[in-house]
Amino acid sequence: MSRNRKAGTVTILPNLHIIDIAEEGKGVGKADELVVFVDKAVPGDVVDVRLMKKKKNFAEAVIEVLHTASEFRTDPFCQHFGTCGGCKWQHMQYDAQLQFKYKNVEAALQRLAKIDTSMMEPILGSAENKYYRNKLEYTFSNKRWLDKEDMGDQEDLELNALGFHVPGRFDKILDIQHCYLQAEPSNSIRNQVRAYALRTGISFYDLRNHEGSLRNLIIRTSSTGEVMVAVIFAYVEQQQIDGLMEYLKGNFPDITSLQYIVNQKKNDTIFDQDVVTYAGRDYIFEEMDGLKFKIGIKSFYQTNSLQAHELYKITRDFAGFTGDELVYDLYTGAGTIANFVARGVKQVVGIEYVPTAIEDAKFNSNLNGINNTLFYAGDMKDILTTAFIAEHGKPDVVITDPPRAGMHTDVVERLLELEAEKIVYVSCNAATQARDLALLKEKYEVTRIKPVDMFPHTQHVENVVLLNLIKS
Repeated sequence: MSRNRKAGTVTILPNLHIIDIAEEGKGVGKADELVVFVDKAVPGDVVDVRLMKKKKNFAEAVIEVLHTASEFRTDPFCQHFGTCGGCKWQHMQYDAQLQFKYKNVEAALQRLAKIDTSMMEPILGSAENKYYRNKLEYTFSNKRWLDKEDMGDQEDLELNALGFHVPGRFDKILDIQHCYLQAEPSNSIRNQVRAYALRTGISFYDLRNHEGSLRNLIIRTSSTGEVMVAVIFAYVEQQQIDGLMEYLKGNFPDITSLQYIVNQKKNDTIFDQDVVTYAGRDYIFEEMDGLKFKIGIKSFYQTNSLQAHELYKITRDFAGFTGDELVYDLYTGAGTIANFVARGVKQVVGIEYVPTAIEDAKFNSNLNGINNTLFYAGDMKDILTTAFIAEHGKPDVVITDPPRAGMHTDVVERLLELEAEKIVYVSCNAATQARDLALLKEKYEVTRIKPVDMFPHTQHVENVVLLNLIKS
């Protein structure tokens, strides 16, 4: 590699070859023993980079000159790319994204769990890689992120914004004009809500000082064509609330569920807040595999509806049900997987931490005429006890789909005690999944692995693993 050169206090590394891609969409290069993470670089690029931060063994940098563009590089399709916190792999061709997601899963399982990945199946790409999300949450702010063009013309500058957080700046919101993540009427609703608020003078929230009226906007859509809109206000001014609700009701008559929340806390969580249904139902319906699912504003449901169907089919296939199995579905959420597999087994027992999700799970079973499911709410490590297993029976198959943090060690230990014939482990974080698999290897052998891309243009990937009990 060429010698480094300094321009004043700026260090330039010339002709850096980008050999990999890491999280946050940063390309990876090596300068001697120094690992360099380069913003918006793609594997195959050859670049001069300017160091922004340097530690002992790694540095962060930005591209100064692009000498050779990678064969994987492509033009981003979104005007907000590079500033918005989402879709950070948009500058890389989708086939290449899949290739590197596969590689990242494989590396995590090999490095952290010492698993033989030779049986790993090809990654399943998403049929839709634009407008694939069924839920988005936008933030109001009176401190809009200003780019260089904005800074050049301060006269009559509008500082209110409705959009997404800028990475690393909790108080700065990028004003979104068009988002490619969710199909219409999402963009129209967001833009008209902003225009109405500006026209009528409703204040946008100050994220630092916790002042202002409008706080968040949540839009959920479904494959059935139904739409849910919820506006979160910080302070009660009923006239303002009614005005905006009536505006949405009149201008978007196809909204199935129109709701609002008044959240005066300093954090954005709404799970402990009352929801007021202004018009329509307090839920919408999603459909999958001939089943209907009730989705409320607080419900968990996979955000890529079409790909969720594929993910659950893979989960069912890995389990290889014959019709007589007792299944434990851990971290069941709204019972989507539990109800999805229930028709092909003897009974499903679902466990979930969030009580409202369990109520949704029970509702969904009743809605679909499913009478072989049982659901329990509580902390997994506290519910999955010896007494619980004695009451409900030893499962033949365990399906576990934990949050990004993976399973608590007490839960892993209980699974080892259970000795179910099969465990199907669905994960959105290959690293924590690998950590848990390393512990489960004491009694289980990994026999199938299949990554599933739920989130195009991001580094995130789901992974399904089948574990079979090792016969003594």
